[in-house]
Amino acid sequence: MDKIQPKTLNHFRSIAGQVKLIATDMDGTLTRQGSFSGDLLQGLERLQQRGWPVVIVTGRSAGWVQGIAHYLPVTGAMAENGGVYFPGARAAAEPLVSLPSLTTHRHQLADLFARLQAQWPRLQESSDNRFRLSDWTFDIEDLSQADLDGLADVCHTQGWGFTYSTVQCHCFKPGQAKAAGLQQMLLRYFPQLSTQDIVTVGDSPNDASLFDPVLFPHSVGVANVQDYWQQLPHRPTYVTEAPEVDGFLELVNQLLA
Repeated sequence: MDKIQPKTLNHFRSIAGQVKLIATDMDGTLTRQGSFSGDLLQGLERLQQRGWPVVIVTGRSAGWVQGIAHYLPVTGAMAENGGVYFPGARAAAEPLVSLPSLTTHRHQLADLFARLQAQWPRLQESSDNRFRLSDWTFDIEDLSQADLDGLADVCHTQGWGFTYSTVQCHCFKPGQAKAAGLQQMLLRYFPQLSTQDIVTVGDSPNDASLFDPVLFPHSVGVANVQDYWQQLPHRPTYVTEAPEVDGFLELVNQLLA
């Protein structure tokens, strides 16, 4: 686990001029108590007006994220922790993981969830799970850290990946992650950019791959990321003073200063 302590955004000023794209998580990072706010929209519009591309990188379902990509002032949006990408408001979903048979894949995930429910009967399928393609989700509410560790062990034993965020637990094919999806997206749509040109932003364990300093040296955690500090295999280089969207807006102000 990384030993280096995070820096404040005051230290970010020295490299802010290098950044050419913002890749940000959504829930817990762009939200305030679970909802979008007017100041978020203003912040995204300010970035858009100054020519800063913003890509949302979320664990939410393809069905939900298609609407996000259409209505928010962003360049694109990635769903399902790197499973699917929407490259524009009217563009179709572009898979980022190989699924030879979607029907078979969904049946396999359903079977896995049934095995998990047999051990944890209180597990509830997430409300957006029916709109998913590449992963399977259930609500994280009322699950302890011991439960989460146990769920991860079962998934890994069965040959599946597992992660969680502030709102959901995710089961998926091994290798699927926000960082892997973001790297593919960059090659296809921003081939002129290197990882030195990108700032990644997040708040929870499913954002950990975005904090990997080898892949993305300019990573920012909004302050609530510290709630998961001990569970993160990689930690952000910078941490904001404020949590959730207020922390994201701190970053916006640094970039636009």
